[in-house]
Amino acid sequence: MSAEQDNENSIRLKPTSPEVKRPADRGTIRWYAEEFYQWMLSMNFSRDTVKTRRTYFKKFLIWCEERGIQKPGEVTQPLIERFQKQLYQYRDPETGAAVSTHSQRASVVAVRCFFAWMRKRGHLKHNPAHDVELPRAEHRLPVNGLTLEEVEKVLSQPNIEDPFGIRDRAMLEVLYSTGVRRSELCNVQLYDVDATKGTLVVRQGKGKQDRVVPIGARALVWVDKYITEARPAIVADPDHGYLFVAPRGGKLRVRVLGETVHAYIKKSGVKKKGSCHLFRHAMATLMLENGAEIRALQQMLGHKQIVSTQRYTNVTIMKLKEIHAATHPADNPTKDEMNSELQENPAAKKLRAIPGGRF
Repeated sequence: MSAEQDNENSIRLKPTSPEVKRPADRGTIRWYAEEFYQWMLSMNFSRDTVKTRRTYFKKFLIWCEERGIQKPGEVTQPLIERFQKQLYQYRDPETGAAVSTHSQRASVVAVRCFFAWMRKRGHLKHNPAHDVELPRAEHRLPVNGLTLEEVEKVLSQPNIEDPFGIRDRAMLEVLYSTGVRRSELCNVQLYDVDATKGTLVVRQGKGKQDRVVPIGARALVWVDKYITEARPAIVADPDHGYLFVAPRGGKLRVRVLGETVHAYIKKSGVKKKGSCHLFRHAMATLMLENGAEIRALQQMLGHKQIVSTQRYTNVTIMKLKEIHAATHPADNPTKDEMNSELQENPAAKKLRAIPGGRF
């Protein structure tokens, strides 16, 4: 392998030319990869999980093929580690952006899972990825979510004189009230909403887990208005029973939902990046600030691990600010102390410009 071939920018995150749709040659990595994906489906992995695994493993597959590596037996641990190193070193030719740590980990995880399966199925005597280490995971705070005022501003954007506007307002209200993921909202059926009990059934959420979450009174009012006034004008035969339907009456697609919500956020003038997940984030942080127990919130959000929910506790700063203001000595000067400080040190007059000052 030449040095030029193995420089930091030689890795391809997608093919350099359109891939030809043809059956993979038997016994190649690509052929076994298709067997691996089918096995995952047969073991009841969700299609989203299989799609994600396919996307990340494809980077390694293309990288190998560009180096003439076709057979699984040709893959070694040093080769995988070289792939991993080039993921770290890669920079986008146009933007200069690096591959995120999350994507680096996900790509290596996909490789490790594939070769672990190959070894278990007896296709390889040795797993070359067994001792390959993953990059350390980053624990980042969620991006700045919507404030209460911003949520209300976005909610007011749909034109409720139009059936689709009523549908969109109901969708926004449900996202905000329940914190469900966008894919979960698209799968909600009419019978999943129980107005009497004030609950919403989330079927086959992340990890193929069902759960029941509370839904607020305001969201229920808009859902009822949508079902009685707008949905009959939108739905088409045959009616498959999905709560929120697309313009032609079928199931609403996740991508379309995301684009719709993003458009309303942009229209509102709120300068926040994202779409549906901003409402999930807003619900979580606002409930925590108002005293919700983290275990209850974990159940609502459908988090398997409490650590996923704990990320939101790191951005609920209001309570910490109150404690800081009440207990930190430097945050509680008396008026006489401040007047004395200002007389002795003219530069301290700048403190008067601090928002929320007490003097």
